[in-house]
Amino acid sequence: MADTLAELAAQLRVDSIRATTAAGSGHPSSSMSAADIVAVLFQKYLRFDFQHPKAPDNDRFVLSKGHACPVLYAAFKAVGAIDDAELLSLRKLGSRLEGHPNPHVLPLVDVATGSLGQGLAVGVGMALMARLDQRGFRTYVMMGDSETAEGSVWEAFDKASHYQLDNLCALIDMNRLGQSGPTELGWNDEAYVARARAFGWHALAVDGHDLGAIDRALAEAQSTKGKPTCLIFKTEKGHGYSLIANKEGWHGKPLPEDKAREAIQELGGERHLRIEVKKPEATRPAPQESAAPLKLPGYATDEKVATRKVYGDALKALGDAHPDLVALDAEVSNSTYSEELRKAHPRRYFEMYIAEQNMVSSGVGMAVLGKRVFISTFAAFLSRAYDQIRMAAVSNATLHLCGSHAGCSIGEDGPSQMGLEDLAMMRAVAGSTVLYPSDANQTAALMAHLVDLPGISYLRTTRAKTPVLYSATEKFPIGGCKVLRRSDKDVATIVAAGITLHEALDAHARLQESGVSVRVIDLYSVKPVDVKTLRQAARETQGRLIVVEDHWAEGGLADAVLEAFSDEPQPLPVVKRLAVRTLPGSGKPEELLSAAGIDAEHIVQAVMALKDAPGPTDAPEAKAPRPRGRKNA
Repeated sequence: MADTLAELAAQLRVDSIRATTAAGSGHPSSSMSAADIVAVLFQKYLRFDFQHPKAPDNDRFVLSKGHACPVLYAAFKAVGAIDDAELLSLRKLGSRLEGHPNPHVLPLVDVATGSLGQGLAVGVGMALMARLDQRGFRTYVMMGDSETAEGSVWEAFDKASHYQLDNLCALIDMNRLGQSGPTELGWNDEAYVARARAFGWHALAVDGHDLGAIDRALAEAQSTKGKPTCLIFKTEKGHGYSLIANKEGWHGKPLPEDKAREAIQELGGERHLRIEVKKPEATRPAPQESAAPLKLPGYATDEKVATRKVYGDALKALGDAHPDLVALDAEVSNSTYSEELRKAHPRRYFEMYIAEQNMVSSGVGMAVLGKRVFISTFAAFLSRAYDQIRMAAVSNATLHLCGSHAGCSIGEDGPSQMGLEDLAMMRAVAGSTVLYPSDANQTAALMAHLVDLPGISYLRTTRAKTPVLYSATEKFPIGGCKVLRRSDKDVATIVAAGITLHEALDAHARLQESGVSVRVIDLYSVKPVDVKTLRQAARETQGRLIVVEDHWAEGGLADAVLEAFSDEPQPLPVVKRLAVRTLPGSGKPEELLSAAGIDAEHIVQAVMALKDAPGPTDAPEAKAPRPRGRKNA
């Protein structure tokens, strides 16, 4: 077996060199340091059915150091999941073997990696799901030593220990060299071991090129109970080729053809070994809770209800109806009201404490294993996890995010707590859906849409109790909007959502008393936006639009509205933005809305100024810009 493992490790190194040299780019040296670890893991410990990569009992392997994917692709060749021709297509246009692993094109991997510091948190989510479903699979996460400088890594270390995830094993490839020089800790394996143990892990330092030592360490990891295991493997970057082994300046550099031939010769030449990875034993999962018929909460039109409260009520109802629904929160469940699910289904609620980055990535690990994942915290704090959200989209994961306490309307807590960037942030995520409900029944109806919606979705909720505007039977298709006030004499259209919609309705009533008619649109679907209705409103209200939002002026409602006119023929509408433009302070919500210029009084003033201003064809400086590209329909 030792000889077979040595030959396999050599093949993984050789194939990493061949693939990257053929590509003219990539990371052979980072792959070569990990080859012995991958060889032992795949040959002796991984339980995986490569014909059915999503089989529920398969062990999970996350390559957190995604730049080392050539060694993973080489392993896929060794097990027969890809052939040699595909291996040599690395990084070429149209190849499934991209420069970092990507499940969009390669279903053999669960998540996209490459933005370092996220793989372990994904593994935490996977290990939690194995426990929830009583599955026997183990989760292995191969990490680089450089990425342990990321705070998100230690969030994951902490949560794995908190949940006593003895089915999780971190494999740190401590090869000493980062991209631009030595890593922070170099080969100080004692420091890594001490840190892991301080977080409550079982930790061992291992010679990462001693196949027997690797074997014994993985066996010990499997037998450890009550805590996760971290194996710190001391390795050489570029191990196996003397020219580059443990030498600086070779990160992310393929070998030129002459040096590749020399390296392959030093490694004993090309090999095309095939290995059989053992398939997992089928386990009987825990019986799921029974599914109840969906019964969304309903609210009377004489009530005032905070949309954040409805998020919790609807989440509980959806949890009753969908036994595969899970929720995560960052220690604010009594403010986001995700506590309603925790009370009803405590096993399916996961407290992630103040660790938003870990929370999102753990949610990704749950989502790719088939769970319906809802994640909530204050809107402002999701910005801390934006890279994790972005990578969730790259991973083709489905996550439903809820940001509460949005905007300056939260009041006295001040700007550190005010989500004022969230709409822009979430609109920019690939394939995302962004919703901003204004009342209770609308929120519940949109939640029912989200539970089956693929991709990354974001629901913005508000702190204040607001009037119920719609009946419980009203329909709210994603991509739609609601025209709440209209007449044949409307001189302008007010577009708002959430808290500012109620200000717009107040402004409408005041304007009516003055004999001025305006249209009011509830833009509850911010992405995709209702192009048809917005264009019709512009045509019918003299090309005058006023967009009011409790958000910075950049990237929010107004920019979403402007996209509706990106390829509209002339004349373009005049678009007046009422948005937060200076940093708010503490104060009463009504004071802050007034100070920001987004309350009913300022809307009235904007309408009066706009109705007497030149029309859109006479005021080119006020016209909507004409961005290029497809419309957001």
